[in-house]
Amino acid sequence: MEMLIRAICLVGGYGVGLIQTAYIYGRIKGVDIRKYGSGNAGTTNALRVLGKKAGLIVFLGDFLKGIIACSLTHIILGQLGIGNAYMFVLYTGLGVVLGHNFPFYMQFKGGKGIAASGGMIVGLWDWRLVVILLAAFVISVVITRYVSVGSLTIMIGFFILYTVFAIHGDYNFTSNAKMIEGIIMAGIIAGMAVIRHWQNIKRLIAGTENKLSFGSKKA
Repeated sequence: MEMLIRAICLVGGYGVGLIQTAYIYGRIKGVDIRKYGSGNAGTTNALRVLGKKAGLIVFLGDFLKGIIACSLTHIILGQLGIGNAYMFVLYTGLGVVLGHNFPFYMQFKGGKGIAASGGMIVGLWDWRLVVILLAAFVISVVITRYVSVGSLTIMIGFFILYTVFAIHGDYNFTSNAKMIEGIIMAGIIAGMAVIRHWQNIKRLIAGTENKLSFGSKKA
């Protein structure tokens, strides 16, 4: 039964993640976002290529799919009386991120999954994660002006905080095995974000990473 739940969460999340806000919005505007800027179908590239309005719309679209998918998982599991929600929700979250990053109908070339991951974090229903990670993101971006630094801060911080809260017993796992599985899932999601930002990391080291700036483009 639990294997079926994992599969449903993962596949269902992938289906939701396939809604590519940047690609759809760009097409409406007559632009294939994958052919401009960094080529990434995500919030930061939409902001740089299409402007502030586009960046906001893309962020909200990708953010909401993480929130909705993970919140629905929480609600359904609760209604069915199924435990270990904080583990199963991460399967849904991983599915959303995989769908966003690797959409089959776009030759598996999507975004980097940060906005979708942010939605997943909110969908975990732990306000501590939201408050701490949002503050960490804002502070890191304001100080460095690198969105990539803020993104990596969120995901690495998420893994650390989830691990601490899980070990502390805050997520009501039914066994240590389930707790460890949840921590592993959090690590996979965070690790995927680091891998997707590998080129950004290399540019940060080389000092060639683009800093955040708001241009005059209008979408």
